[in-house]
Amino acid sequence: MRDVVLRRLGDDPGTAAGLRRSERAPGLVVNVSARHMHVSQQDLERLFGPGATLTPHKALYQPGQFAARETVTLIGPRSRPIPNLRILGPVRKQTQVELAFTDAVLLGIENLPLRMSGETSGTPGAYLMGPAGLVVLQEGVIRAVRHVHMTPDDAATYGVQNGDPMRLRVGGEAGVVLERVVARVDPAARLEVHIDTDEANACALHLAKDIELTT
Repeated sequence: MRDVVLRRLGDDPGTAAGLRRSERAPGLVVNVSARHMHVSQQDLERLFGPGATLTPHKALYQPGQFAARETVTLIGPRSRPIPNLRILGPVRKQTQVELAFTDAVLLGIENLPLRMSGETSGTPGAYLMGPAGLVVLQEGVIRAVRHVHMTPDDAATYGVQNGDPMRLRVGGEAGVVLERVVARVDPAARLEVHIDTDEANACALHLAKDIELTT
């Protein structure tokens, strides 16, 4: 079902494993962040060989970030691996896998925790298989908290500070209001909301024409 929905959305494997753009409101972009991973240099070399680097395939909406050509196979407790898990660059200090809840069910990971990116302590692990080797990830599998990237000027416009919760209203026949959209303020950011595939499917984001971000 997920594959059918992504095809309907026009999924491009060069985006953030399925980032879809919806610019319904002036200046506001809502993207769907499908399953993907971030990788440390050490784990990148374990997966792809000594001296390996990420090969940019497509630039993402946030400056300096890109979808890499490199993918891995993700293996969880069940014997139903997820192939072609997209790596996003640039490399990070620690490896992290971001999934939707339905992805976790497929892998057999129960109670996938909601975490902000980088907050991986005490989270489930998994196996990552690349062409040159296997990484045993002891922890680092999360469901990312829905969030909005913004500049300090954007934050002032909305009257929020870094870490404040916001609200995303998606209109339409399947319209919903998503609470606790966390503000992530950075001078280099572009105004962009990230939600996962489950959330996007639930509100039929690809059909929505009325989207509003509020406090």
